[in-house]
Amino acid sequence: MGLSFRQGEIVAIARASGRVVVEDLAQRFGVTVQTIRRDLAGIVAAGQLDRVHGGAVARGGVSNIDYAARARSHAGAKAAIGRAVAALIPDNASIILNLGTTTEAVARELLRHRNLTVLTNNMNVANILAYNPGCEVIVAGGVLRRSDGGLVGELTSGFFEQFKVDFAVIGVSALDSAGDLLDYDLAEVRVSKVIMARARQVILAADHSKLERRAPVRLGSLAEVAVWVTDQPPPDALALACAAWGVRVLVG
Repeated sequence: MGLSFRQGEIVAIARASGRVVVEDLAQRFGVTVQTIRRDLAGIVAAGQLDRVHGGAVARGGVSNIDYAARARSHAGAKAAIGRAVAALIPDNASIILNLGTTTEAVARELLRHRNLTVLTNNMNVANILAYNPGCEVIVAGGVLRRSDGGLVGELTSGFFEQFKVDFAVIGVSALDSAGDLLDYDLAEVRVSKVIMARARQVILAADHSKLERRAPVRLGSLAEVAVWVTDQPPPDALALACAAWGVRVLVG
């Protein structure tokens, strides 16, 4: 079964980022969600992708779990990490919070901070911090990822390039034994690279489960991070690598 040009593009996107979301594809190609659903049906019939709720994933590859499941997963650990990260952030600071349920946990712990300037491409973070009257929230532009309220794309990267902040608090989808920071979405990674470059200090907020996951897109290395806040001590080899890189490991 042959694929159309658009279907071929969809397959390429899925293989690069791990998964595709129907609404995002409809906006990208300027067609209706019904058209994208028909495209995906044909792609799945051709054996190129596997259908999942809200989109499709690369067959035989890895994909991120949906937002609701991620929000529930390791909720206690994320809350503890959020408290530990917030303790590192003084009042009167400027911060970037990127995408992820762990950075959202950090946002909840910043509700009592004062005189913060928070930049984010995470609509959930913005909604949380809207309840802190002592926090100026600046939301990036970009393409809305309806699956989790994230904003990505060239407009998002260009927005962050205009700033230099005290801290960037980032989450990742996976972390391998060599210390590589990994994610599923190439567009998200491009934005996160800019975020890391525009911060004086980068804080990684990532629980131990990230060491058990695989993701195809490399964001960077733990060596580029000042502090890694997690919920359990890392494996000995990775702990030694962090010490050699001068990365502080803080167990929340």
